[in-house]
Amino acid sequence: MNKLALILVVLVIAGVSAVAAIELSGRTVPRLKVSTTTSLFDTGLLDNIADEYLNNYGVRLDVISLGTGPALDQAGSGDVDVTFVHSPTLENLFLTDNSGGARKIIAYNFFAIIGPDEDPAGIENLSTIAALQKIAETKAEWVSRDDNSGTNTKEKALWKSVGFPDFTALYEENWFTATGQGMGATLVVANEHRGYTITDTGTYLKYFNDNLINLKTFVSSGKDLLNVYSVMAANPVDNRENVDFQGAIDFIEYLISDNGQSFIGNFGVAEYGAPLFNPAVQLLKENADSEIATWIRDTAFFENSECPQQYRLGQEQLYQ
Repeated sequence: MNKLALILVVLVIAGVSAVAAIELSGRTVPRLKVSTTTSLFDTGLLDNIADEYLNNYGVRLDVISLGTGPALDQAGSGDVDVTFVHSPTLENLFLTDNSGGARKIIAYNFFAIIGPDEDPAGIENLSTIAALQKIAETKAEWVSRDDNSGTNTKEKALWKSVGFPDFTALYEENWFTATGQGMGATLVVANEHRGYTITDTGTYLKYFNDNLINLKTFVSSGKDLLNVYSVMAANPVDNRENVDFQGAIDFIEYLISDNGQSFIGNFGVAEYGAPLFNPAVQLLKENADSEIATWIRDTAFFENSECPQQYRLGQEQLYQ
């Protein structure tokens, strides 16, 4: 074998060995499948948590970004191990269907009604319901996610309060636009149409500060706009043998730990001057009588608990 051929053989062997080592390394890193609402993904929070969790705990998070409804469906079918969502109504159904459990409330922020600076409907300084009534009366353009997400669930409830109990009736209105997309994409559409929409404040702050939109916040506080985020493990029953239940519980324990809560609370502060999400664990653990804690208990507790006993899946340590 001449010298050139020998060099080529050595390089090929080295290349195969390197690929094998990479593949072996990939196989030895534990993976946890996570479904999440788009607001947690679009803000970058989940990417940052994934990096933190891999670096400190050696587990890679495989994140699927969906609206809350589809995200819960993924957990219910056992296609993911754990899910992050923000729709208490849908979460309650998820628990009672025995699709998952070990629910922990981890953070909150607020929804906001935003729109163009010129405010064609004149909603500035109005309450949430009054603002939506003005938008409907003036037929100012409204852009909806219409994707069965947590944000869309909140939107439907608010429009019902205004006088549209059947959300699909809005499809007939020429001032109503449905995107069927996530929060980030819907914000971009609303910006292009110079219309109003409802958004979580975390995604809004990121898109506004990144100069992706220039819409203004008009209504952004109050109990009816509270936005509570929870995490739940998929229930490893009904032949869901692929569910990594212990991995899910380990991850939930990280999220409710002091380190996890500090990470969530600090996210966005350096870049945007304010946190995109507010930690909720200590607030609820202290049983604080603050207005926010009361609102969370009123809107996101079931049977006076963030997770009633029968849905805790044996994980009482999460509730000490």
